[in-house]
Amino acid sequence: MSACVETMFSVRETPWHGLGTIIKHSVNSAEALKLAGLDWNVIQSDIICQGTLEKIPGFKVNIRDTDQKILGVVSDKYKPVQNQEAFAFTDTLLGDGVEYETAGSLSNGKRVWMLAKMEGRTVAGEKIDPYLVFTNSHDGTGAIRVAVTPIRVVCSNTLNLALRTARRQWSCIHIGDIEEKMEEARETLLKADNYMNRLEEKFGDLKLKKISDDKVREYIDFLLPIQPGDGAIRKTNIERLREDLSIRYFDSLDLAYLEKSAYRFVNAVSDFATHREPGRFTPNYRENLFMRTVDGNPMIDKAYELVEELV
Repeated sequence: MSACVETMFSVRETPWHGLGTIIKHSVNSAEALKLAGLDWNVIQSDIICQGTLEKIPGFKVNIRDTDQKILGVVSDKYKPVQNQEAFAFTDTLLGDGVEYETAGSLSNGKRVWMLAKMEGRTVAGEKIDPYLVFTNSHDGTGAIRVAVTPIRVVCSNTLNLALRTARRQWSCIHIGDIEEKMEEARETLLKADNYMNRLEEKFGDLKLKKISDDKVREYIDFLLPIQPGDGAIRKTNIERLREDLSIRYFDSLDLAYLEKSAYRFVNAVSDFATHREPGRFTPNYRENLFMRTVDGNPMIDKAYELVEELV
């Protein structure tokens, strides 16, 4: 099993790390909670000094109630959001009939996530499936995050561009009035349609912007730079990545039907950032890639900024 993935389920196909319980259909929150192994609670306990048996002020320890697993040491102001509460929040946010495609636990319960499919739509002539992703940490190291992540159906690459005119994610720390903050998230994410509408407008504009082969090479060189101090091996590896992005992705079969446009370039970079396997796998590579999908990928955003300058 992966160094980070503890429990999870996925619908219809093997998830990104090749693990999990595979089922044939989406499920509701009650079923997802059990299938994902998230039907447990976080309890908080005082920290007692072994030598003096005195309570250490200002801190608590978060513990999983099912097996007494220590999840992390947190401030005594930290307020846990239980897994059940997270699913209930997402249920309310998306309304009746919401179904979950995947959910799970990372790093022995320290981080959890759930992913719900929203109503698909056609954007710039292509089928796009928006997903709502909820991630939470129980160890005090991360915030509660909710994000809309559009997926291009034909090749499953993410198109979660950072738009200046529409928000696609919200986050808050585990301090203060959590219920009030979750209500703020609900109000923000109910505007997900605004993000998708703006995305459709931007994609329409990008399709109209033609891009030359020379400009593609210029942009690829910018995204995958060779620095003055790079050695011969690193230079060779970067040249291979540049060639890969140009030939395998920009000129790929699933993009060949598109004219050479800014839209095609952004999709090629997104394919590259989403699907290219690294030269060396780290134990938590797949999980980190997933979290970058939630937060947004800087390489995709930079590609979008570059092509926006085209006339």
